[in-house]
Amino acid sequence: MTDYGEEQRNELEALESIYPDSFTVLSENPSSFTITVTSDAGENDETVQTTLKFTYVETYPDEPPLYEIFSQDNLEDSDITDILTLLQQQAEENLGMVMIFTLVTAVQEKLNEIVDQIKKRREEEKRRKEKEAEEAEKVQFHGTPVTIENFLSWKARFELEMTELKRKKMKEEEQSGKCKLTGKQLFETDHNLDTSDIKFLEEAGNNVEVDESLFQDMDDLELDEDDPDFDPAAFGSDED
Repeated sequence: MTDYGEEQRNELEALESIYPDSFTVLSENPSSFTITVTSDAGENDETVQTTLKFTYVETYPDEPPLYEIFSQDNLEDSDITDILTLLQQQAEENLGMVMIFTLVTAVQEKLNEIVDQIKKRREEEKRRKEKEAEEAEKVQFHGTPVTIENFLSWKARFELEMTELKRKKMKEEEQSGKCKLTGKQLFETDHNLDTSDIKFLEEAGNNVEVDESLFQDMDDLELDEDDPDFDPAAFGSDED
């Protein structure tokens, strides 16, 4: 007949010697205790940690002990679920033998895997950011490849913008009096000017008034009759 009490006492003594700094007895009847398990140091000496609580049942080790996560540091919820699943699997595989050391060792290995996964995720994230930075740099220095379509689109926008800028500049200079438009510029800005004189003459008909005071009297002009080119007929006479 199996002496369960004896086996449990012997295991407790062994565990206390194996884990002197992390083994803590919570109660003696039933025997309940905790063992803190810490991963190996990862990147930047980062670790993950959990404290496991075990309680012997009367017929342990023929039945698995009760176990739970007593506390934890730096573990995700998914990590806790994985550890509990691992404990269940190991307990079922080791029925009939004292198993606490085996369970703790399995959890220790799992924590080391978690640290490695954290390091791997960080390296992947670092590589992803570096790749994004490289792609952004390529776009910055090489720009967008030129195609016929995007060149024609750019050209149309550019010409439209330049025409608008010229129009605004001419208008501003005209309003400020800094620029007197040439005849060509006037015709370019107002095509109605090329017909304005004709329209004026058509509307006036024969009723165009002439200010005779603008012209000098023939008698007041000093003419040289000895000039071979002098022609009195060209000037008319006062009687006309």
